[in-house]
Amino acid sequence: MGQNPYLQTQSKFSIPQPLISLHSSKPKKKKKKKERKKEKKRKHHQTKIPNKQNSSLKKHPSFNSADLCIAELTQIKTMSCSNLTMWVSSKSPLSDTSSLSFGASLNPIRLPSQNLTTITPSRSITSNPIRCSLRALRDRIDSVKNTQKITEAMKLVAAAKVRRAQEAVVNGRPFSETLVEVLYSINEQVQGDIDDIPLTKVRPVKKVGLVVITGDRGLCGGFNNFVLKKAEARMAELRQLGIEFTIISVGKKGNSYFIRRPYIPVDKFLEGGNLPTTKEAQAIADDVFSLFISEEVDKVELLYTKFVSLVKADPVIHTLLPLSPKGEVCDINGVCVDAAEDELFRLTTKEGKLTVERDVVMSKTEDFSPILQFEQDPVQILDALLPLYLNSQILRALQESLASELAARMTAMSAATDNASELKKDLSMKYNRRRQAKITGEILEIVAGADALI
Repeated sequence: MGQNPYLQTQSKFSIPQPLISLHSSKPKKKKKKKERKKEKKRKHHQTKIPNKQNSSLKKHPSFNSADLCIAELTQIKTMSCSNLTMWVSSKSPLSDTSSLSFGASLNPIRLPSQNLTTITPSRSITSNPIRCSLRALRDRIDSVKNTQKITEAMKLVAAAKVRRAQEAVVNGRPFSETLVEVLYSINEQVQGDIDDIPLTKVRPVKKVGLVVITGDRGLCGGFNNFVLKKAEARMAELRQLGIEFTIISVGKKGNSYFIRRPYIPVDKFLEGGNLPTTKEAQAIADDVFSLFISEEVDKVELLYTKFVSLVKADPVIHTLLPLSPKGEVCDINGVCVDAAEDELFRLTTKEGKLTVERDVVMSKTEDFSPILQFEQDPVQILDALLPLYLNSQILRALQESLASELAARMTAMSAATDNASELKKDLSMKYNRRRQAKITGEILEIVAGADALI
């Protein structure tokens, strides 16, 4: 009664009863005990098949080994990928006489999860089980799709803001040109009295104030890095010449950069805005004006990114103080330069997609023929107009820097969108290949088991 019915069925069909009585000795019982212990250990490591009908049939006394193989094959067909992996990993190593090992010796196959290894009679399937990573690939593809949508939206927003920033630069041009006309006319009348105006007085340079304009946000390529590298190069030149300097930082990125480097002398930290205004420019102009008038610095230079085109922006350094009496913008070498043209960008549609078109707006460069008549002293008028012109130059530098930052962000987001599209394509191809390989591996396992029954 205490014997296993499964062992009874094996004894009925394999060994006749008289032979059992002839060989019933103590050494035989020891062998059976060892076999029972091995069988218990093997059953302990095996996982139960979820189908209750098959498990009950396995315990039935009239169920032989061939029926068990058929039941397992029918169960494999209904298993999912994860259940099949758990079932294969729970099986004990196959012997060299098993059907799968025999089929593998005739036609070795390569499982999807095995890296360039074939199944041989000496290597079992459980040595390198199948790992399902399709879910991880699906999650990564979804995250790349979401990132692509974000970068596409940021690209369009930056393109719209570039147009507004460039319009602000162009709209401020008539005011600057009118100031240039007035300053030119005053200069024609003042002649040799220019030295009495403090903002145009040239002194021996012992200390330089450097106004560095950077952005407030990232995700704009190397925009901020180029400006800071230009500032580092200029500071190195001043050190070699033995000239002291101090920094006026404008923008959050520049502020954080100089805060992490306490050995660089900084006079003031200022923050920019989404759209520069005259109030922000006036705050910078007041600080620069006080430094120059009090003779704390002998020269003030403005470092910002000049907007050239949608894909090009150059960091430049202009001399802010002392001002040119003719109202011209001069570089650090005294060469007076100014923008000959401006570029406007507008959003349009082309082949169902939003694109950016460029318009070139030429600046007026004609000579100022009329000579204005002034009731007050021209020196007093010039002394009052130069701070206003200083404010307009700083405002224009802030606007050009913002336009360059937005253009760099639009270019960077466009490149990120293209890279996300390529990455999504590669991941989808890898996902489809791995999915097809896993399906092929499952079919080969089922066919190999079915061939063993024929």
